[in-house]
Amino acid sequence: MEKLKMFKQGILEELPLQLGVFPFGIVYGVMAIEGGLNFLQSFLLSSIIFGGASQIVFIQLISSFTPAGIIISSVGAINSRHFLYGMSIMPYLRELSLTWRVVLAYLLTDEAYAISIKKFTNDPNNSFLHYHLLGTGITLFITWQISTLTGILLGKHLPEFIDLQFIIPLTFIAIVMPMISSISILMAALSSGFSALIFNNLDLNLWIILSALIGLIVGIATSRFDK
Repeated sequence: MEKLKMFKQGILEELPLQLGVFPFGIVYGVMAIEGGLNFLQSFLLSSIIFGGASQIVFIQLISSFTPAGIIISSVGAINSRHFLYGMSIMPYLRELSLTWRVVLAYLLTDEAYAISIKKFTNDPNNSFLHYHLLGTGITLFITWQISTLTGILLGKHLPEFIDLQFIIPLTFIAIVMPMISSISILMAALSSGFSALIFNNLDLNLWIILSALIGLIVGIATSRFDK
């Protein structure tokens, strides 16, 4: 029963974020078709890469005939933020089997991490926390696949005045804001945000990792002010 409780809690806590995820998926679906991918390629990309920002960058690069090496390195740079997610959540999952860890690693996306890490830090001794991450991850996966399919099938029929792309930054703002609960987290968010603006033009989208590292360093350096 505790397993089911954790799983359901993960689902319910993840659901509000789907209001932002769904339009994000539609944007990707529309861009994939307009970028020259066929139906099957567009849909399967959401399962293979399973990362909104990196999928959109992939479409932009492949539609402009960018060399494969640059495409791979760019997508890899964007998704390398998941190393930080994995390192952060690893202490809570180290006792799980390899199968469990592989499944959860696949489902560990931005929104799933944002919701589950709060549960993990607030209830670190619960031995069924992985079911919470399973719930958040599966919820996001299903929403992403449905929204992608919606964008692929209906994107061309959407009125031109409906601009869904503004939903993307709002989604991430909704993720970050509830997590700002201390001075160090606030400083980490501000420093990484300003760094992203400053280094936005770096090649291979390296600004993503650089900004994350700067935020991490600033957060650690200011953590003594939290007490």
